[in-house]
Amino acid sequence: MAKKMLEMGCFEISLGDTTGTATPEDIRQLLETLLKEIPASKLAGHFHDSFGQAIANVKEAYGMGIRAFDSSVGGLGGCPYSPGAKGNVATEDVICLFESMGIDTGVDLAKLANIGEWISRQLHVPNSSQVGSALVASNKRALEVRNAHRQQSAIPSEWRHLSHLIC
Repeated sequence: MAKKMLEMGCFEISLGDTTGTATPEDIRQLLETLLKEIPASKLAGHFHDSFGQAIANVKEAYGMGIRAFDSSVGGLGGCPYSPGAKGNVATEDVICLFESMGIDTGVDLAKLANIGEWISRQLHVPNSSQVGSALVASNKRALEVRNAHRQQSAIPSEWRHLSHLIC
């Protein structure tokens, strides 16, 4: 079917796992079949994260030559045909994966993580990005520590050594 669609003029075939149930082994088997007749440059990955396998599926597909992937900031989305399905693989997680593999994406991951957190709050949905959530929490904690240090600096130095006596 994919080959026929390309012959009809389709630019690219997106391989969608909209229920998020595929595993890297599933992706490998599918691509081994398709790549016999279709160049990797004509295929894209569209992996949802319902069962937590989306980032592993991206890595498997990338290793087999796929270079186009759909993703969504904060892992937003879902599938109307699959109740409870998670959204597409989080863009933050994909960027982190590629950067950790030495692939320069040109994306500012910290800014992207903040956008994912912001839009998730606006939509009143959980941020489904593992990396984005961790970066935002880490940055929030660093800010708290910095502010606590500034407040402690305001305490006269002769009082600082008495902190254990304060209840």
